[in-house]
Amino acid sequence: QDLNPRSDQPMHYKDLTITFNGEIYNFLEIKDELINLGYTFETTSDTEVILAAYSKWGKSCVEKFNGMWAFAIYDPNESIIFISRDRFGKKPLHYLVSEDGIYIGSEIKQLLPILKKRKVNLKVLSDYLVLGISDHGEDTFISGIKRLNSGTSMIVCTKTLKIDFLKYY
Repeated sequence: QDLNPRSDQPMHYKDLTITFNGEIYNFLEIKDELINLGYTFETTSDTEVILAAYSKWGKSCVEKFNGMWAFAIYDPNESIIFISRDRFGKKPLHYLVSEDGIYIGSEIKQLLPILKKRKVNLKVLSDYLVLGISDHGEDTFISGIKRLNSGTSMIVCTKTLKIDFLKYY
């Protein structure tokens, strides 16, 4: 929305940091609501509106968004990373949990170098080859790499790496 370098990512807002892929169609309405609540903005981007909305409403901010998105917000005050995917899954978001940590990416190939051993998910592969089914919810063609389901947020505790899922739609 805002091509000015001030809107580059990762973007920071107060103590929050975001990486974001997508577009929030109703960000102007949300921005107006936040301005009326005393929030100020330095950009004209929808990315900053996401951060301000999270600052105000926390994890429930996604219930206000109309659009397509995949984003991750680092919240040091809560010691979490809040990761969310739009309700229809237009923007992809994959993750990998390993003994070294939790990794996210928009594509599987971004996560492949992290795997110590690559193994095909035979159930997904056979369903694809025999039945033409390629959507297995969170399972992907590569064992160990998952897809965050549409309409779902993932909350990662940065202290313990415990993961919780929040289905919001």
